[in-house]
Amino acid sequence: MELLFEKEFNMDVTAEETYRLAEESRELENDKYLTETYFGVLDNLGEIDDIISQHAIGWKTKRMSKVSLSVMRIAVYEMMKTDVPFTVSINEAVELSKKFDDDKAPAFVNGVLNAVAEQLGLKK
Repeated sequence: MELLFEKEFNMDVTAEETYRLAEESRELENDKYLTETYFGVLDNLGEIDDIISQHAIGWKTKRMSKVSLSVMRIAVYEMMKTDVPFTVSINEAVELSKKFDDDKAPAFVNGVLNAVAEQLGLKK
């Protein structure tokens, strides 16, 4: 989440450079999940943001909290491209928004992501 959050404020820096700087300054472990998720979200950003926008009624991604947007991007990516159970993705996103965002953010994140899971046919 932190890498995606940082990338929002450094659009003129490449994804690779953002990752490399984070490795140096934070001593990131070479973690397969972290690497695949970070670059996977960025590689699919247009599609992910379109899906979020469809379910964030009245909100444009540019106006959303950068924290909420980052956690939702990760959750949508996981729902679309990985075998992480959608309930885990949603729960983790909500917990991160509780920890790092406004008091109203968790309900917003939960609502958007549940609608996404339904659209993707994950809720049965």
